[in-house]
Amino acid sequence: MQGISVVMPILNEERHLAESVGAILDQKWDGPLEVVLALGPSQDRTDEVAAQLQAADARVRTVANPTGRTPDALNAAIGVASYDVVARVDGHGILSPGYLETAVTTLQDTGAANVGGIMDAEGTTDFERAVAVAMKSKIGVGGVKFKQGGAAGPADTVYLGVFRRDWLRRVGGYDRRYIRAQDWEMNFRIRRQDGVVWFTPDLRVTYRPRGSFRALSRQYREYGRWRRVVAREHKGSINARYLAPPVALAAIAVGTIGGLAWRPLWLVPAAYAGGVTVGGVAISRGSAGAVRVLVPGVLATMHLSWGWGFLTSRVRLAGDVQRTSSDAPVA
Repeated sequence: MQGISVVMPILNEERHLAESVGAILDQKWDGPLEVVLALGPSQDRTDEVAAQLQAADARVRTVANPTGRTPDALNAAIGVASYDVVARVDGHGILSPGYLETAVTTLQDTGAANVGGIMDAEGTTDFERAVAVAMKSKIGVGGVKFKQGGAAGPADTVYLGVFRRDWLRRVGGYDRRYIRAQDWEMNFRIRRQDGVVWFTPDLRVTYRPRGSFRALSRQYREYGRWRRVVAREHKGSINARYLAPPVALAAIAVGTIGGLAWRPLWLVPAAYAGGVTVGGVAISRGSAGAVRVLVPGVLATMHLSWGWGFLTSRVRLAGDVQRTSSDAPVA
């Protein structure tokens, strides 16, 4: 039976790392299994937790990632991985039981290059629960299969991913220039080479959302910022769903400022505020009162931060930074 290498980019994951690794080691899998932690320069007790996990189970290995950048971490971990199936898991993601076995079966049945499933946001505080509600709704993130579910089949991208290692080698690994959106970008390159990226709702990863408005805003601003980079570098990779947040933000700004000269324009930001309030109340039905109060603000933070990041993105990828064997050691 083939083996599985689980690669994990780790930075400041003291809170969830033990739970995440534990869910991997507890998987039902009869073949060889290893977990490779690519450790960045954390500012909390992450390294100590990683050392304890490594001492407790020989299947856990570590590799240094001095830059702290996610693509560098993934490429470093893939470079020392031992097996032909490579599964990406983040330090705040919790695999569902049977995840790895189902992923390997799906790879075999579909012939896909990469398979993935649902990013199941689940909070432990009222704010995190509000973010989870927003992330699972169309009003929050549009029609994204890997956050909301749907029928199995080919997809533009999937959450995390379980790969055939030869496909990682074929596309040159993760592009180290992409601090964010590196998974979407690599899946685009896989599809461009006629590889199949396959979504299945049978794969589920519990995701711990950001815990404050500030952290959530930073996260979604970076999403928007780097999604524009992907759109700039790969023509034809953008669609209306990705353009909705920047268009909404621009309309709100014009309405707010223009309303000083012509008051009816204030209907634009008022309509948006009313829409996220009504929508937030609707999608949070059944949640605790403290969660329902937070959802409209969470929705607005996600939309407007993503839009701001997209509109103000000034990232230019250096033309002389190419993927090389040292950048993406996937031999």
